Amino acid sequence: LSKLPAVPQAAFNSFDKRHDPICLPGTRVDLIRNIITWVDGLDERCIFWLNGLAGTGKSTIARTVAQACQEKNCLGASFFFSRGGGNTSHAGKFFVSIAWQLANMSPSLRRYICEAIAEHSDISDRSLRDQWYQLILRPLSQSNDNSPQSPLVLVVDALDECNDEKDIRMIIQLLAEARSLTRVRLRIFMTSRPEIPIRHGVYQIPEAGHQDFVLHNISPAVVDHDISLFLEHNFGTIRAERAFSADWPGDLVIRRLVQNACGLFIWAATACRFVSQGKQFAKRRLSIILKEEASSTAPEKTLNEIYTTVLSNSVGQDYDDEEKKEVYKNLKRILGSIVVLLSPLSAVALATLLNIPRDDINQTLEDLHAVLDIPQEHDRPIRLHHPSFRDFLLDGKRCNDVNLRVNEKQAHKSLAEYCIELLSATLKQDICGMRAPGTLATAINSGEFQQYLPLEVQYTCIYWVQHLQRSGTQLHDDDQVHRFLQEHLLHWLEALSWMGKTSEGILAILSLEAQIPADKSPNLYAFVHDAKRFVLYNRLVIEQAPLQLYCSALIFAPEKSIVRRRFEKCIPTWIQRKPRVQANWSAALQTLEGHSSWVTSVA
Repeated sequence: LSKLPAVPQAAFNSFDKRHDPICLPGTRVDLIRNIITWVDGLDERCIFWLNGLAGTGKSTIARTVAQACQEKNCLGASFFFSRGGGNTSHAGKFFVSIAWQLANMSPSLRRYICEAIAEHSDISDRSLRDQWYQLILRPLSQSNDNSPQSPLVLVVDALDECNDEKDIRMIIQLLAEARSLTRVRLRIFMTSRPEIPIRHGVYQIPEAGHQDFVLHNISPAVVDHDISLFLEHNFGTIRAERAFSADWPGDLVIRRLVQNACGLFIWAATACRFVSQGKQFAKRRLSIILKEEASSTAPEKTLNEIYTTVLSNSVGQDYDDEEKKEVYKNLKRILGSIVVLLSPLSAVALATLLNIPRDDINQTLEDLHAVLDIPQEHDRPIRLHHPSFRDFLLDGKRCNDVNLRVNEKQAHKSLAEYCIELLSATLKQDICGMRAPGTLATAINSGEFQQYLPLEVQYTCIYWVQHLQRSGTQLHDDDQVHRFLQEHLLHWLEALSWMGKTSEGILAILSLEAQIPADKSPNLYAFVHDAKRFVLYNRLVIEQAPLQLYCSALIFAPEKSIVRRRFEKCIPTWIQRKPRVQANWSAALQTLEGHSSWVTSVA
């Protein structure tokens, strides 16, 4: 089971989600009741699909459903997708994580899932269809743990935040096959934004296979009642913390805030955090919201305005023009990086990656707790409270202030450059100081590992190519990327190997090759093409013993290999000084050639 690259952070009750709320008592009552009735009932529709606009509370409802099912001992697994959350947005981690949770939930399922892994050791590298069938559908068909009358629930939140539209389509089609199960009554509760077409004609799901519920079609009176309870609860907490009078903020203010929210719980939550973070200035911040938000009527517009208010308030009004220019520059640089990161980073890691003082990060983000989850521990990752904040900053039609708006391609380009600069300054041969070329990747523990490869370096190793792709940058001979690869290709692959991420390196090289125009950049294309052949040929040995990159991988490479010629200097001197060693390896190569069957041992 440990061979599955599961993502524990994707589960609804993971440590990273410990502060994420569930529905307050008295809110969403009818909807939650309907969902639980569907879970317990004999309705043939195995999928309950809840869709709603950004900020309408889908994830909070999903957590509430998962919590309720866990208390009823019928929760099988949960996966909360999160764009920019690293592996939590990766479709390839979805089914393996579901299987991992199912195995830990049920001894019978554990047996069959482990048998599937033993039978297909490469299952995590196979197609989504193979993973679904081998790790989930077949074990559920074999298990005797659940009677057909007992439900088993999977909760899948924010499917639209999976990073590939084709993968979303495949996941939906595969989950619909749950109807074929007879030994267990599998229930799948899913949420997404309405941008995902959920009609059976688009995703080929039988009409009888799923039940749709459109969250933003609930009666406005019901939604306003729930938002009112939410605001009363949160302002009651603020009132107690600040020792305000018992009648603060008053029914009239609550009603105005409900009206301004336009049915969006995220607006109400952002407003509450903004006021709360004001501390002794909480009343003044409430006045700012009431003054600036009173005229809005469209949900998206009102969300744009609350985000603009929060950001503008973080820039001191008593600053002179030069100081404001500097603050906006830092805001754009730091926020622009945070919203396009492909996996969240801590303030410490972000400061190192962007090459700016950590104090600048802390001061810039000091007044942005309303939109960012900023942990007190500086080594824990900074996260967005809600993905709609990313959408706002990246959309020029929604973020009207040029001082705040983030150009997505430019942000990715800057991050790619920061990544390459950090890797160039950090990577080197034998970065973990192991010395012995035969040292296995498993020989170093995680504590020692992070000493040599801090989290920001691990991030850059995995994601620099993706940032480059998303920037739309054209690659050329002798550019920054070409120079980096010529100097650090093997160092980068070594680091990935210590991290257990050789597969990600191979995918990155394949992506780079596809991005380079062979006719316009022949030298760079030839180098990357040769690097692809080199790493694919040596994958097995690199994964097991990273330092063999500089020994057997280079020596066994063809003499005309560009990678071999470029990095021949990296071959250990004890090999270079002994021609007999080279001759013996050459003889071994000749010995291994031309056999009609496996060679099982060589002396």
